[in-house]
Amino acid sequence: MVAAVLVLVAYVGVTFAQVWQASLRDEAGPVQAIVVLGAAQYDGRPSPALQARLDHAADLYDQGHAPVVWVTGGQRPGDRTTEGKSGYDYLRARGLPDEVLQIENQGRSTWESLAATARFLHERDTTDVLLVSHPYHSYRIAGIARQLGLTAHVSPTTVHSARGLEPARALARETAAVAIGRLVGYRRLTGLDERLPDRIPRAAAGALTATPGTATDKGAL
Repeated sequence: MVAAVLVLVAYVGVTFAQVWQASLRDEAGPVQAIVVLGAAQYDGRPSPALQARLDHAADLYDQGHAPVVWVTGGQRPGDRTTEGKSGYDYLRARGLPDEVLQIENQGRSTWESLAATARFLHERDTTDVLLVSHPYHSYRIAGIARQLGLTAHVSPTTVHSARGLEPARALARETAAVAIGRLVGYRRLTGLDERLPDRIPRAAAGALTATPGTATDKGAL
């Protein structure tokens, strides 16, 4: 019993170190596509967390790291639009050309968004990607992307940094998700998906649907 507890403590400790170390790395470089992980949006307006990711992705595109930017994320209960569409609109307003933007707008978790995006990327013979999210997501999203057959690099944003105890909570949450996900598979953690706790109540006002990854998505939403 004592030995099992020690093994468990050691496993969690190593996982925490891996998550923390990954959060400090920026692997920005030339790739085939930039993929932005979704976060909350408020009736089409990106939350500070999502805006920070989108701004970072736009900077990476402007620096010439990739010719294509994928924005991801579906709807939550009460949403009138998707995180992906909100991200697309924001980046268009920032000046990114329509032809360089692609939308995945069905995923309601990190796994679902990356799995859907990976499917469309493989159809385009695209595997080398740069993932944009917050630092504490880095280790897990890279692991998920690699499981999906992508060559994954991560460039986290630090503009909208969590405050107070949130960094510690986020690292603890991610450590738990990675520790469990490596044992049972990340796909089974879909219901435990994490995003910054910056959502506010929104009134339900209908629903929109679309098929991700096609040019017609942009006009259909």
